[in-house]
Amino acid sequence: MNNSEPHISNENFLEQIINDDLDKGLDRAKLKFRFPPEPNGYLHIGHAKSICLNFGFGNTFSSPVNLRFDDTNPEKESIEYINSIKEDINWLGFKWENECFASDYFNQLYEWSVDLIKNKKAYVDSQDQETISEQRGVPTQPGTESPFRDRSVSENIDLFHKMKLGDFKPGECVLRAKIDMSSPNMHMRDPVLYRIMLVNHHRTSDKWKIYPTYDWAHGQSDYIEKISHSFCTLEFEVHRELYDWFLQNINVSGGNLIPKQREFARLNISNTIMSKRKLGDLVNLGLVEGWDDPRMPTISGLRRRGVPPSAIINFCEKIGVSKRENVINYALLDFCTREVLNKISYRVMVVSDPIELEISNYEDMKSEMLKAENNPEDDKYGNREITFSKNLFIERDDFKEEANRKFFRLTIGKEVRLKNAYIIKGESVVKDSGGNIKKIICTYDPKSKSGSGSPESLRKVKGTIHWVDKNNHEKISINIYDKLFDIETPDDIDSSEYKSQINKNSFMVVKNACAESSIKNAEFDKYYQFQRKGYFKLDSKNSKKIFNRTVTLRDNTRY
Repeated sequence: MNNSEPHISNENFLEQIINDDLDKGLDRAKLKFRFPPEPNGYLHIGHAKSICLNFGFGNTFSSPVNLRFDDTNPEKESIEYINSIKEDINWLGFKWENECFASDYFNQLYEWSVDLIKNKKAYVDSQDQETISEQRGVPTQPGTESPFRDRSVSENIDLFHKMKLGDFKPGECVLRAKIDMSSPNMHMRDPVLYRIMLVNHHRTSDKWKIYPTYDWAHGQSDYIEKISHSFCTLEFEVHRELYDWFLQNINVSGGNLIPKQREFARLNISNTIMSKRKLGDLVNLGLVEGWDDPRMPTISGLRRRGVPPSAIINFCEKIGVSKRENVINYALLDFCTREVLNKISYRVMVVSDPIELEISNYEDMKSEMLKAENNPEDDKYGNREITFSKNLFIERDDFKEEANRKFFRLTIGKEVRLKNAYIIKGESVVKDSGGNIKKIICTYDPKSKSGSGSPESLRKVKGTIHWVDKNNHEKISINIYDKLFDIETPDDIDSSEYKSQINKNSFMVVKNACAESSIKNAEFDKYYQFQRKGYFKLDSKNSKKIFNRTVTLRDNTRY
């Protein structure tokens, strides 16, 4: 295993399955895993759990992991989604052994389908999908067999060949497996293997007029690629019987290992949705900026918001792998994000709602350079210099003309420390004709400079506030994001109503914030803590100085 690559370290029940198979004689060299996304949208954090699981096993067992695109539905798939998936996996820090596509195996899947027909285990059904669905019935009662179920082998081969050539329109017929219409497992009631789709495919163009279903393509793709363990989310547990049936009934050669499908609970997070279809609806209806909107649970959205890849990996490790569905509180992801960002973020002072502060006993034309730590958690980040002068900006909320004893920020007659600078004392205010405070007048203790080593510099005061130099600062805009949905489990709401539950306050903009001048050198690949405010990331879609708030400093902090 390459120790520089991330992996899930805690053993779980799926890892126990792998180890049990090894104990029973499975050759360790035959271990192989895969991550098989459908390229019909951008990956979300639920997929990140599967990525961490499969690639983590690859690292743990020093085994290859394939990236396989399940491109069997050309109506909804695109190169854009394929590229985004690869970018997301690379960004998380994982590497795949082979890049594969289900479409690589279309010829083999067709040949196996013909074999099933010849063995009287598949037939062409000329009924429409609605009729087929009705005939399947319900789990507690047997279904009704299709009137076309006993077509002859020669007729089925002829019809299937014509389907392949495009002689039929979509919906006129399908190829079904002949299994058991009385099975309590609905997926075993003569499932569809092929449907007609007269759509160009992103790789095979117009070569194919028929496309395999997920169930028909998935297990066979695993077999062709010599996958040892095929891990799926829990909704595919009822598909496992069919997965095994297909592998038992195709004419295989070469003695490949028969893959083993096992299931784990999908990831559900509070106040967001994990349905790729619903996420796509939000994008298509313009309810969000796009797949990478920082409010979205997509990996690209989290990346743009400023969540580091290691925070996502740590989050997936903390939630673990289970057999039971549950909803994870979004606060855990925020916690993992803060935990990482505290160690890697550059500290910067930013004032979002500025009010002028004038130091009356500071020289008018004087300006000095003060030193500040870039990251007190790590000395290698070094120091930066910030300018200090007579006129500063502080947060409007950091001053009250009159305040009680529990207010530890600036007020008339009390002292606070300006971070990395001096102790000041509020003296008076300047107001406009409407009685609004325009400027705060204060005095400073010139011997109290932070880090100077003088006794006065060690003097304790109850409050510390941040500031920026009025004469040397940068104007920036800040995007503030909150939970996308007001309710905890929007995925549970009917598909026609969940959009009405979007949090109307999930996005706001703070314009003309004032930042210390060092921010002009901000880089897209760095992370920043706006001191006393939160963690921020330079927005990757804007050339201007626009910062996205990743997360607040504390769980209960609101911007």
